[in-house]
Amino acid sequence: MPVELARVAGVVAAAGLGVLLLAPWRWARLAGLAAWGAGAVGLLAYLEPITGTVRLTAAAAGLALASAALAAVFLRWPWLVALGALALAPARIPLDLGGEQAKLLVPLYVVIAGASLALAWQLSLGDGRARELGPLAWPVAALVTWFGLTLAWSDDVREGAVSLVAFYLPFGLLALVLARLPWSRRWLTALAIQLATMGIVFAAIGIFQWISRDVFWNPRVIVGNAYAPFYRVNSVFWDPSVYGRFLVLALLMLLVVVLFGRSLRLSILAVLAIAAVWTGLVFSFSQSSFGALIAGVLALGAIAWGRKAVLALAVVAAVLLAVGFAAESVRSELRRDVDRVTSGRYDLVRNGVRIAADRPASGVGLGSFEVAYAEHTGLTGDEPRQAASHTTPVTVAAETGLPGLLLFAWLVAVPLVLGFRRASRSFAGRVSLIVALAVLAIGVHSLFYSAFFEDPMTWGALGLSALVAAWRGDGR
Repeated sequence: MPVELARVAGVVAAAGLGVLLLAPWRWARLAGLAAWGAGAVGLLAYLEPITGTVRLTAAAAGLALASAALAAVFLRWPWLVALGALALAPARIPLDLGGEQAKLLVPLYVVIAGASLALAWQLSLGDGRARELGPLAWPVAALVTWFGLTLAWSDDVREGAVSLVAFYLPFGLLALVLARLPWSRRWLTALAIQLATMGIVFAAIGIFQWISRDVFWNPRVIVGNAYAPFYRVNSVFWDPSVYGRFLVLALLMLLVVVLFGRSLRLSILAVLAIAAVWTGLVFSFSQSSFGALIAGVLALGAIAWGRKAVLALAVVAAVLLAVGFAAESVRSELRRDVDRVTSGRYDLVRNGVRIAADRPASGVGLGSFEVAYAEHTGLTGDEPRQAASHTTPVTVAAETGLPGLLLFAWLVAVPLVLGFRRASRSFAGRVSLIVALAVLAIGVHSLFYSAFFEDPMTWGALGLSALVAAWRGDGR
């Protein structure tokens, strides 16, 4: 497929998802869903993930059969979409896209395809619900549509197409499907138990890796462990930071159970689970994950004990930092080694801000950060690979301009306001708090590891935020 048609396909798919999220009419939503699917197919055709007509036909037939079977299951037990999505969140499979290998959530895409067929069937039978994402409908629709539109002037259409077809388009639909689920305390409890169980199992695998000195999958981590003064583990995940982020979400949920739960037995079990998951997190040695955990714990402390207690802790931390930086040796060391300490991210952020300032209205286009960074700094050959951004807000500002950055801020602010405002000891209040903490933790993590939109947990939290907001009267 020519690159111009790929740009059109991206715009059509993103606009179709926007219509599906916002349109009040059933026929318009069906048209939006059809445009979403057609545009996604067009992007896949451009990327050519599978070579050969026979293999492509076999893959399409297999996907159609699996999706149809899953759609029938989801129509009968809709909450299995949420449980299945959570179970498959870590399952990344290497796939050739456009001549380069990417590690994508292929099994999860099959679940989302089944959910999309179930949604199409419901709409065709007269389902009159609309704007299920409630207060999140506009920010999600506007963000995805604008990001898709920026593909029209992107200098790296391949990378932008991968971002759209692998993350924004499927995960945006996943958020919508989760927001449509019927409110069920039993199923939400099952989802929480599943998250805690997965956290414990993944932590146990990580602890085993640390004891046995045997890391799976990632050769880069294996080589790094041979020279680093500490031994990092990744459990079943590819990257230790992604592993750590998942454990942080499980830890924050368990902390809510301890602080806001009403069952002593359940609180004791949660404390034991926290000990196991925390141990696994320590061996990830993920600084971004610890930062996300600290932010979540401070927010949780403010809700549980009041803002004064958290303010006192913040003042103590500020005083300690001020005392430490008072020494000239510390300040000079920090100035000299700030880029080394941040693993080169300081320069990435600084140059990313400059790229954003050069084109504030439109950005350089979705997926073009590395190309623009190479042009800005003079990198050549394979060196642009070193320019992968590690900070989501900077990437968003550089690629999609000030409009994209404002939409990103809007998207993050809504679930935080909804969740923290309605936090309480009731079941719905605890769910509100857990979802808000998840968005906060992933948002803080994305300041150091640019994977806010690439994590299905983000979109799952957005969908559940809309679900609990509607249940509590703040949504539709």
